[in-house]
Amino acid sequence: MRFRTQLKNTRTFSKLTASLSSLGKVCWMRLEHDVVRFTIIPDQGTQVWAQIPVDTIFDEDSYQIESNSDAINIEINVSVLTRALRSTFGASSSQLRLTKKDKMPLLALTVLTTEWTEGNMALATDGAEPGQGDVTGDRRARERETWITQEIPIKILHESAVEGLHEPHCPDPDVHIILPGLAQLKSISDRFTNLASTDSKNRQPGIMASDGPNASAGAGATALSANTAPKLELSANMHGKLRLVIATDELRIASVWSGLVNPPLDPAHISQEQYSQLPSERMRGVGDDDESGWAKVRIDGKDWSRVLSVGRLSPKVVACFINEMALVLYVYLPGSWNGEESCLTYYINSFTT
Repeated sequence: MRFRTQLKNTRTFSKLTASLSSLGKVCWMRLEHDVVRFTIIPDQGTQVWAQIPVDTIFDEDSYQIESNSDAINIEINVSVLTRALRSTFGASSSQLRLTKKDKMPLLALTVLTTEWTEGNMALATDGAEPGQGDVTGDRRARERETWITQEIPIKILHESAVEGLHEPHCPDPDVHIILPGLAQLKSISDRFTNLASTDSKNRQPGIMASDGPNASAGAGATALSANTAPKLELSANMHGKLRLVIATDELRIASVWSGLVNPPLDPAHISQEQYSQLPSERMRGVGDDDESGWAKVRIDGKDWSRVLSVGRLSPKVVACFINEMALVLYVYLPGSWNGEESCLTYYINSFTT
């Protein structure tokens, strides 16, 4: 078993692992000849399945992998990997390879850094005896190279240990929409979650406005059923609208975005008749103001905030709503928009009412 490669686009690689580490500590990393896969499956919360072409983060010419199964399955602490990758910023060269120490498998990250230092070398004139003659100090700037190797503990997984792990299968979405700016969405989501976590017994009914050019908010005190763990309600329709709601026994606050894009699905593999029967196409035919045209999910606010950290990796995220069941996010890496190979898929289950 062998793996060795030079790193390329180390900042993209680091942002990817940082986004993954916010959702789970242990990552399944699968190295194949053409793609690299990263999977996070926590006990609770959001699953992430990422498929990245080799040349997105690795140098294809130096990429070497040898395995009886044509793949190497690695279990790795993704936070440790993220910290190690920070040392590659500004490096002249970065290499990642599979190795062993005391029979323990490791990923070795070797980084070459260069820096200019002031020289201070004493030089004797030609023909002078030691200690005699003119001595000059060469203080010209010199380039110094430093090799740094970090060893990351890993576990090699046999193919039989992962063959039963499969990406979740979901029905066709009821609504698919491109999310607004993730920084703004995260800010408002966090604010709503924090409000729901505070004591609202003495809260007076009122209006709370949300920041942002496309966001509008309305608030009012509404008597709702007891809910010991308030969840965010996220909903959207096929007319470019997204709605975020938080509700407790004392308050209900909503923020609505309009003018968003409902991207068309690829009809290449289905007939026109089948395309017209898709749930999202039926929802498109429902009026803009008809509540039946909205698909919604209820999600944990803190988990949602961690998911939105993917904004550091890509500004464009397509959200697919399966009404009252799940929310699936497709995150396309920069430079691969609409490229199916470079995609992170987030699966978020909806809580029941």
